[in-house]
Amino acid sequence: MIDRLPPPTAAPLEGAVMMHQHWDDIAFLHWAVDPALVAPHLPPGARPDVLDGRTYVGLLPFTLRGAAPGTLPAVPHLGTFLETNVRFYSVDDAGRRGVVFASLDASRLAVVLGARAVFALPYRWSLMRHAVRVRGGARELLWTCRTRAGATSRVAVREGAPLRAPDDVATFVSARYGLHVARSGRTRWIANEHEPWPLRSAELLELDDGLLGAAGFGDLAGRAPDHVAFARRVTTRFALPRALPAEPAPAPVR
Repeated sequence: MIDRLPPPTAAPLEGAVMMHQHWDDIAFLHWAVDPALVAPHLPPGARPDVLDGRTYVGLLPFTLRGAAPGTLPAVPHLGTFLETNVRFYSVDDAGRRGVVFASLDASRLAVVLGARAVFALPYRWSLMRHAVRVRGGARELLWTCRTRAGATSRVAVREGAPLRAPDDVATFVSARYGLHVARSGRTRWIANEHEPWPLRSAELLELDDGLLGAAGFGDLAGRAPDHVAFARRVTTRFALPRALPAEPAPAPVR
């Protein structure tokens, strides 16, 4: 039996740290959907994680800053870039609750090539911009993205006050400490750890998105997200990938 909500803090990583990085100025836009719509997009051994009968599709633009292998200092230039991802929420038979990425758009070609080759993550090299302005004492943040195939995304939010206690949806989509990734016919689990997200309220100012449609969820972009939040930074560390147990072969027909 899986608990209704994931634990608010991460378990310590086992083994060596593969990489570390900061996730800065991140907007959380989420739409509640029928789990049956997400299930075909997940790798073998993972199924949709569910909260009150629904799962969520997320659109998250942010800045990835200071990435580096192991515990080394940040890689200059290549270690900082813009990213926008479309993601789902997964759980496996061992109860590990993570994310599955439908797409990850990034502004650094070398990062895209490396992540695709080493981790089989669905990164794309895209043209991206990020702008921040202060109006009325509040920060307003804008992210734009254009993929090589012509899909575009434009998201703007106004940052609000820190949440005293995150609601259930905020906890469900943010307390994620790993990802399920399909590679060479096997699903791998990549654990990570970070402090609980310092979530804030946020007001959606603008949404004109084609990334959800490119991932097979075009109907979602036509309506406002069911949940919006924002955070300024967490620092995360990743462990080396571990393969999930292979699914048993079907019994021979007698």
